[in-house]
Amino acid sequence: MAKAKIQYTCTECGGISSKWAGKCPACGQWNTLVETVIESSANRFSTNRQGIAQTAPVLSLADIDAIDVPRFESGINEFDRVLGGGLVSGGVVLIGGDPGIGKSTLLLQTLVNLAQHKNVLYVSGEESGAQVALRAKRLGLTAQNLQLQAEIQLEKIIGTLDKLKPEVAVVDSIQTIYSDALTSAPGSVAQVRECAAQLTRFAKQSGTTIIMVGHVTKEGALAGPRVLEHIVDTVLYFEGDAHSSFRLIRAFKNRFGAVNELGVFAMTEKGLKGVSNPSALFLSQHQREIAGSCVMATLEGMRPLLVEIQALVDASPTPNARRLSVGLEQNRLAMLLAVMHRHANIAAYDQDVFINAVGGVKISEPAADLAVLLAINSSLRNKPLPRGLVVFGEVGLAGEIRPAPRGQDRLKEAVKLGFSMAIIPKANAPKQPFEGLTVIGVERIDEAFDRLRELQ
Repeated sequence: MAKAKIQYTCTECGGISSKWAGKCPACGQWNTLVETVIESSANRFSTNRQGIAQTAPVLSLADIDAIDVPRFESGINEFDRVLGGGLVSGGVVLIGGDPGIGKSTLLLQTLVNLAQHKNVLYVSGEESGAQVALRAKRLGLTAQNLQLQAEIQLEKIIGTLDKLKPEVAVVDSIQTIYSDALTSAPGSVAQVRECAAQLTRFAKQSGTTIIMVGHVTKEGALAGPRVLEHIVDTVLYFEGDAHSSFRLIRAFKNRFGAVNELGVFAMTEKGLKGVSNPSALFLSQHQREIAGSCVMATLEGMRPLLVEIQALVDASPTPNARRLSVGLEQNRLAMLLAVMHRHANIAAYDQDVFINAVGGVKISEPAADLAVLLAINSSLRNKPLPRGLVVFGEVGLAGEIRPAPRGQDRLKEAVKLGFSMAIIPKANAPKQPFEGLTVIGVERIDEAFDRLRELQ
C-alpha cells in the first residue's frame, strides 16, 4: 500500500506548505500549520462526490427575479435579534462557543419551537439520540414533531436532508462530520472545509436553513480553517463566564442583517431565557456611592445599553506602573491616561490603573473614553460621582470630546432607567430637553472635569 502524502495547511488563511514550520509562509501567523492528507485525484473527483450536488445552470442576472425572501422567527426573541430579525430560507448559520456554554441547549429549544409549525431536523454527531432525548426531558421540552438523526457521515446526512426536505436543520457539530470522498479523519482541515461547503451548497439549492455548531480553540476563535467563516452567511459567538448564569450571543458576520448585535440570555433549569432589559445586568446595585464607578451609555448593534465602568487607581510599588483593562482595549487606556495628563494636568504615571466593564461585556467603541477618564479621576481623588449620572463621548488626542453616533437613543435608554444627569459631547446635546434629565454638553476633557467638580 502506497504511503499517504502529507501536506500542511494553515488554519487562518488556508495556505499550503510541503513541510511544517512554526510560522505560516503565506500569512505570517504562528503555530497555525496543521497536518492534512493530500487526496488523490480519484478520490477528489469520484462519481460519489459529484453526486452530492447538481451543477447549477448559467443564467443572466437580468432574468433572475430579485425576490425578497421573508424571515421567519425562531420563537426566541433574543436569538432573532442577533440574526437580524429571524432565520432566512437557504441561509447557513455557524455558531461557536466554549464547551458547555449552551449552544446545543439553545438550538434544541429553537427547533422545538419551530417544530410546532415547520418541518425540522436535528443531526447529532456528538451525542446519541438517547442523550438528546434526556436533555429535552430535563428542560421540559415537548419534542413530538422534532425529527432526530444521530449520524456523522456527510453523504448519509445529505441523503436524509434530500428525502425529508426540512425547512430548518441543525448539524451539531461540523467538526464531527466526515465525507467518504476524503480519507482524512473527522475534524481535520480538509474534512471541516469540505463538509461545510457541501452543506452550504445543499442549503442554497434546496432552500433549507442550516445551523452548524462549531468548536472553538483555546484562544476563543472558531476551530478549523479560516475559510469556514467565509463560506457561511452568519457567524455567531456564544460568550459568557462559566461561573455566571448569563450568556451573550454576538454576531460577527451577517449577510442578512447588522453585525455586532448582542443577545442576552439567562441560564435556568429550563434552559436559556431571553433577557428583555439587559442594561440591568451590567449595572451594580450599590448601597452607597462608590468612588471609581461611572455608568456609560453604549451601543451593541442597534440596541443601547447602560454599562458600569469601574476603575481602581492605587500607588504603584514598582517603578513601572501597571495598566490592566478587562472588557475595554488596553492600548486605548494608556492613550487616555496620556491625554488626561497633558490636557487636564492630572498625572497617574506612578499609579497602578485597573479598568473593568461590569457583567463581562466587551466594549469596543471609542464612546467609552469619557466614562473611563471620569472613573479614573473619581478613584484617584477618592470622590464618588453624583448619583444618577450617565456619560458617553470619544476623547481625542488634542483633548477634545467628539460626538458619538445615535446619542438620542442613548439618552432615551438612560431616562427609561431613571438617570437624572448626563455629561455628553456638546454636539450630541438634544434640541428638545428630556423630561427629568439634565444634560451637560462639554467640548474638552478639562471642561468635563471642571463641570464635574461643581457637581460633587
